[in-house]
Amino acid sequence: MTYRAPLGEIEHILTHVVGAGRLAETPLFAEATAETRAAVLGEAARMAEERLAPLQRAGDLHPARLENGVVRTSPGFADGFAAIAEGGWIGIAASPEHGGMGLPLTFGTAVNEMMASACLSLSLCPLMSQGQIEALEHHASDAIKALYLPKLISGEWTGTMNLTEPQAGSDVGALRTMAEPRGDGTYAITGQKIYISWGDNDFAKNVCHLVLARLPGAPAGTRGVSLFLAPKFIPDEEGRPGRRNALQVVSLEHKLGLHGSPTAVMQYDGALAWLIGPEGGGMAAMFTMMNNARLGVGVEGLGVAEAATQKAVAFAMERKQGRPPVEGTGAIIDHPNIRRKLMRMKALTAAARAICLDCAFSLDMARAAPEAERAGWAARGAFLTPIAKAFSTDIGHEVAQIGVQVHGGMGFIEETGAAQYARDVRVTMIYEGTNGIQAMDLVGRKLSDGGAAARGLLAEIAETAAEGEAPGLRLGEARARLEAATEWMLGAEAIDRNAGAAPYLRAWGLILGGHYLLRGAAADEARLPLAVFHIRQLLPEAEAALEAATEGAAPLYALSAEALGA
Repeated sequence: MTYRAPLGEIEHILTHVVGAGRLAETPLFAEATAETRAAVLGEAARMAEERLAPLQRAGDLHPARLENGVVRTSPGFADGFAAIAEGGWIGIAASPEHGGMGLPLTFGTAVNEMMASACLSLSLCPLMSQGQIEALEHHASDAIKALYLPKLISGEWTGTMNLTEPQAGSDVGALRTMAEPRGDGTYAITGQKIYISWGDNDFAKNVCHLVLARLPGAPAGTRGVSLFLAPKFIPDEEGRPGRRNALQVVSLEHKLGLHGSPTAVMQYDGALAWLIGPEGGGMAAMFTMMNNARLGVGVEGLGVAEAATQKAVAFAMERKQGRPPVEGTGAIIDHPNIRRKLMRMKALTAAARAICLDCAFSLDMARAAPEAERAGWAARGAFLTPIAKAFSTDIGHEVAQIGVQVHGGMGFIEETGAAQYARDVRVTMIYEGTNGIQAMDLVGRKLSDGGAAARGLLAEIAETAAEGEAPGLRLGEARARLEAATEWMLGAEAIDRNAGAAPYLRAWGLILGGHYLLRGAAADEARLPLAVFHIRQLLPEAEAALEAATEGAAPLYALSAEALGA
């Protein structure tokens, strides 16, 4: 089965669900017309199908390796990255001032889905650069922007994000990497970072590392963390890569999946670096990059879900086993248990796509809408971000696992490629903030506005439910339970909110999915059966999740730690 970009699905959601046409009505994105969108996404689809998809298997069979201190990437990855760079896809949403296209993040999100579906391992490299580009655009000095942004946007140089240390994972404030002032406005970075995606490669002329570190005398915790830029090669006076910096890849991790993406242990031994943003402002600057990356990682889960669904449907249409109970192809796609699996895969994938695109659209409108409306759009995008990241990666994992099951025994055999999707996507639930942390963010920071953003989305769901007759009634009932759970969260103690955070986020994803699918079906009646399946078959899971979400913490502590280990 060859991957085919789902342009029709993407276009349907952008036009009829998200309403992306509103972007072209703003001065900032006046050029983002439907015609431009079709041309851009069509070109990206061809690149993903023809240049990236053939690399998916090669990255798994021939992992990146460390050879005499140099990372050697998988066969074909250099050419694949060149195709991404030459198409301008790294800088699709970057400022034209430094060579970017200046197109909406909404467009970039659709492009990133296609790249993730085609070859997830390679797609991580431009994603890391995109996050660094956004961080530098917002927080770097003009001199740093002028030197680094054009090269990152063109793909001549690539970027990374260095947060994690052996003792400081989710607890970033526990990091020990130090930055000593050198007396000339630069700093010397010393320490070790782990889990650095695309920490090095053999096709870019330079690799630029954003590193969180602590200045001498800085306060403990996250308040004492600053952000620094440390390039692999120090630029000379003409801005060309010069002498080697005092940093190196110590080792590459041996992982469950994503074998084509080198995950490095980075060692800094007095590496020359430049401060990005103010002293002690590292977390604020890094969150600019992480929020971009969290949506991007959600799109990774979506991309794998789409690719796994395509592969499962193609297999089910060819594989013949037993006698199907209905007239049809004679293949297993006509068996009801297989149909249930495929319908679930397709519905969940569609829900995740709509959530990710709506999140991107909201973030675009937070920049482009009239001034008085921007704060509301920003709050909406912020609320959707943890849902996009956690729900979509949960769905990527679930759909990939169902895909293995549809293949039966052949799903457990690596040659079919179904197992690779299941292995590759698993880490998306962990990095860029585990999905548990995303859920706690949703019930913590994202409800700290008194529930205003949540109530705005609940009102939108109510409008869709009112127009949907019987399916709308079911959606409306689920929305009412979600509203009640939201009010419970707003009045609960932190421990009780956090105890129910994960099922609460899951319910938001499922109910938003019903809302988006039913809205889309109003514009295209052929899509109604999938919407009805989602509402009748999947929404009951949301209602069960909301019951669990509002139980409080007591059931989780009913057994002692010793009893759990007995």
